[in-house]
Amino acid sequence: MNNIIECRNLTLAYDGVTVVRDLTFEVPRGEIMLISGENGSGKSTLVKTLLGLHKESSGEIKFDGAGRGRVGYLPQKSAIGADFPATVSEVVFSGFVGRLRYGMFLPRGAKDDVKKAMELTGTADIAEKCFNELSGGQQQRVLLARALCAAGDLIILDEPTNALDPVSAADMYKIIKSLKNDYGMTVLMVSHDLETSVTIADRVLHLCCDDAFCCPASEYAERLADAHADCGGIGNCESHHHGEAHHDDK
Repeated sequence: MNNIIECRNLTLAYDGVTVVRDLTFEVPRGEIMLISGENGSGKSTLVKTLLGLHKESSGEIKFDGAGRGRVGYLPQKSAIGADFPATVSEVVFSGFVGRLRYGMFLPRGAKDDVKKAMELTGTADIAEKCFNELSGGQQQRVLLARALCAAGDLIILDEPTNALDPVSAADMYKIIKSLKNDYGMTVLMVSHDLETSVTIADRVLHLCCDDAFCCPASEYAERLADAHADCGGIGNCESHHHGEAHHDDK
């Protein structure tokens, strides 16, 4: 199986409202896939379903390899508060919580994995600093390192550059490209920053009204124009989802 994920005829609902209908797509191993779409189009619901946090209404999801248990996840909003009294290394090590043996012991090679994740994200030199003393860009890189400790060869990033300044965002995109190019990881990335994120993606999954498409990133602009032409323009698309946005605002 060359695909790390295969979804067939997937329908997703939130609070009884269908947000994704009859969706079929594949995620090839070792690629970066961008997930795009207007607010309320079902991006967050799809991500939660892939993570096993939400049950699909119908359809099938197949994972290759370790499956959902080894998917790294960087949420848009972290549960770690700004006043969380922990060092950077402690935050990164917390990524192993779901992998503890007998609920107590770190898995074999955990220290090496932490070192590798911190080197990759450029956080090794701030390992002993308090997390709450870091800049927004530094905190995001620390949280990415934590997600990498939970990951096998698949990681899902939800708006990884949201609220970052341009320099920090550029650093994050470099790291994301390195995940694929240097470490062979598969990356699913939700982003509204289409101008930049499309340039590093291999393909795009776009959720639009009651339809969706998946295509090579090089074809995205053309396919997007066609999709909005079919539904009467992007304004109609956004209006269609406005009533659902309070359920699924990403």
